[in-house]
Amino acid sequence: MKAERVTRMSAEDRRELVLQAGTRAFAHGGYHGTSTDAVAREAGVSQPYVVRIFGTKLDLFLEVFERAVGRIKAAFEDVLEERSFDPDSEDDKARMGLAYTELLRDHDFLQVMMHGFSNGDVPEIAGAARRCMGDVFATIQRTGWDDEKVRDFVAYGMLLNVMISMRAPEHLEPGDPLTTLATCAFGDGLEVLQSPA
Repeated sequence: MKAERVTRMSAEDRRELVLQAGTRAFAHGGYHGTSTDAVAREAGVSQPYVVRIFGTKLDLFLEVFERAVGRIKAAFEDVLEERSFDPDSEDDKARMGLAYTELLRDHDFLQVMMHGFSNGDVPEIAGAARRCMGDVFATIQRTGWDDEKVRDFVAYGMLLNVMISMRAPEHLEPGDPLTTLATCAFGDGLEVLQSPA
């Protein structure tokens, strides 16, 4: 019988493992309801190991949160770099919207983001949320839209966040006003959200 070759994970791979576990744990329990022990269990590592890599629960949450919001910025940058963007084009506006809708299929990402935006009682998280929101706004400004149009796009995205957070697309009932709102809010993106990831 051959002995199986054991491959060791690199420090970067282990860090990534804990960040992914942190995303899942914080998505379900929020900042206040999640311990480093819960993250360690989710990752299959020891709690002291999590602390050794990240320091405090706050440091870990901030990294998980900023990484989540960074995905939004990166998705919008990809749209802007893919080809030229016409601020008057409805098709280009739709490309930006679809890039965001694709991200919303990841419920853990979304919930982490929502927990971060709603933790204004923790000054470090509130500061990170303000900075991240400003970064996303600045990225969308690169479309050439005026500030009001950028604001409306961000506000629309926040409506979608709330709708996904409450799992509205999974509970559409004919005649229900929430169904009408979800259909109006998501448009063609509703099919994207309801298709397998």
